[in-house]
Amino acid sequence: MNFVTANTLSATLWPAKGMTRNIALAIAGSLALWASAKLSVPFFPVPMTMQTFMVLAIGAAFGWRLGAATVILYLVEGATGLPVFSNSPERGIGLAYMAGPTGGYLVGFVLAAMTSGWLAEKGADRNVFAMFCAMLLGALVIYLPGILWLSGFTGMEKAISLGFVPFVLADIFKAGLAAAIFPAIWSLMSSKA
Repeated sequence: MNFVTANTLSATLWPAKGMTRNIALAIAGSLALWASAKLSVPFFPVPMTMQTFMVLAIGAAFGWRLGAATVILYLVEGATGLPVFSNSPERGIGLAYMAGPTGGYLVGFVLAAMTSGWLAEKGADRNVFAMFCAMLLGALVIYLPGILWLSGFTGMEKAISLGFVPFVLADIFKAGLAAAIFPAIWSLMSSKA
């Protein structure tokens, strides 16, 4: 199966086709997700991890198919009991963690990687404003199943106040970061071509 999409950053930087490339990128991406889940950055009102940024960046860099496959690999790693998720193993591991209050966000990760990947394939990652919007849309795609799932544990009002509102500023920051990085990489590559 070939996941190479000519319009993605990864396909431009590593144009080879085939399973070896896809497997290498998926493993590297899942390791980056693992590391990003453990990296906590002081931020107001709550500390943030770079995990959602990494999910969306993987989608944008790899395209929607390979981006989704990479996030699914990461979820499989977590389902098998590897402590890849934020706050694991402290809050549990494996399927028990995935069925907990954050399970909907994990589903949202796959959908968000698909969203940012599809938008990047259409060229959103080459324009600052378009990339900013693509990242915000991707973040919303994470929140929809996340809040719905969390509301089963806390009720809808509390799910929004605990599982969305505290993270808005961090997501705006992450969208701005991606909007600065991706178009700059494309610009640098086109100037060297």
